Amino acid sequence: MAKKRVLMICGDYMEDYEAMVPFQALQAFGVAVHAVCPGKNAGETCRTAVHQLSAHQTYTETRGHNFTLNATFDEIDANDYDGLVIPGGRAPEYLAMDGSVVYLVRKFSETRKPIASICHGQLILAAADSVKGRKVTAYPAVRPVLTDAGAHWVEPESLAACVVDGHLITGATYNGHPEFIRLFVKALGGAISGSEKRILFLCGDFVEDYEMMVPFQSLQALGCHVDAVCPKKGRGDTCPTAVHDFEGDQTYSEKRGHEFSLTASFDGIDVSSYDALVIPGGRAPEYLALDENVISLVRGFVDADKPIASICHGQQILAAAGVLKGKKCTAYPAVKLHVVLSGATWQEPDPIHRCFTDGKLVTGAAWPGHPEFISQFMAVLGIHVVF
Repeated sequence: MAKKRVLMICGDYMEDYEAMVPFQALQAFGVAVHAVCPGKNAGETCRTAVHQLSAHQTYTETRGHNFTLNATFDEIDANDYDGLVIPGGRAPEYLAMDGSVVYLVRKFSETRKPIASICHGQLILAAADSVKGRKVTAYPAVRPVLTDAGAHWVEPESLAACVVDGHLITGATYNGHPEFIRLFVKALGGAISGSEKRILFLCGDFVEDYEMMVPFQSLQALGCHVDAVCPKKGRGDTCPTAVHDFEGDQTYSEKRGHEFSLTASFDGIDVSSYDALVIPGGRAPEYLALDENVISLVRGFVDADKPIASICHGQQILAAAGVLKGKKCTAYPAVKLHVVLSGATWQEPDPIHRCFTDGKLVTGAAWPGHPEFISQFMAVLGIHVVF
């Protein structure tokens, strides 16, 4: 069967997670995803926004990653695609006023191809007259527009709520990505198997934003039970994240990212309760590598011969734990010294998205490699998505 092809409509200041999580998760699951923006070409970027709920009456916004488009809007033909994804953020406010965007969305709607839209993305659906008579949800502030457009509004019981009505899948916010993506995969004809796994994520303050959330929600979308823990923190506590990006400087830049909510307490974690471990990068591994409880936990997974996936600076922890000797391993290039001195055989990440598997160890260099990183980890875990 031919590979599924999906289109994603992007714009400046779309929500960072709502673009990248489905973009990379779907690719990891074997779907080709083309991201386009009106007035821009393949290789150009869209700026993104980090939207975060706070004590204020509405969410806050800061700058997110720069999202690189991989296709050109003016060359797109809706007939070439099996489905459509519309992220939220502020971009939909102006994209809904763009006649070429509205026309494109109508094409998908008229042919009843799966459409997955989240948060403020439903503004575009309303402009395209694609919600009339349909049950939909969205970020609550979008409700007046959707009801005026003739939709049957479904109040989200939580910000993770999703609603399906025929070919239309709508979600309230990125909190609902796991169900949102899983429903879209199903609408595309996908079947998931082997996902009865329990995965542990090892987090810390200023973990890289994408490297935490993309694999976390991707594995949840597959149906895995996923927990995230941080030393000296408990369930419901948060870790601030770091947005690491490549902006033409000699090294990556850093901005403040989302607040990531932990799902379990570090104290009392039992290695035997989990099937695998994931170690994201960012700046957190620098100090986590000095924590003897972290080192003991990592060694416990190795001693039990359980899969470990580590990306970017996460390999600093593996090196400190002394578990890389004799292994083939990659990492962010600046971490090469740690990897080589720990006795591993360095694998050059050229290009930067290259990932490597050695037995039950999967390593990646940076977040651009997430599709390959997650796909290789799925293979080690025995998880499959078939269309």
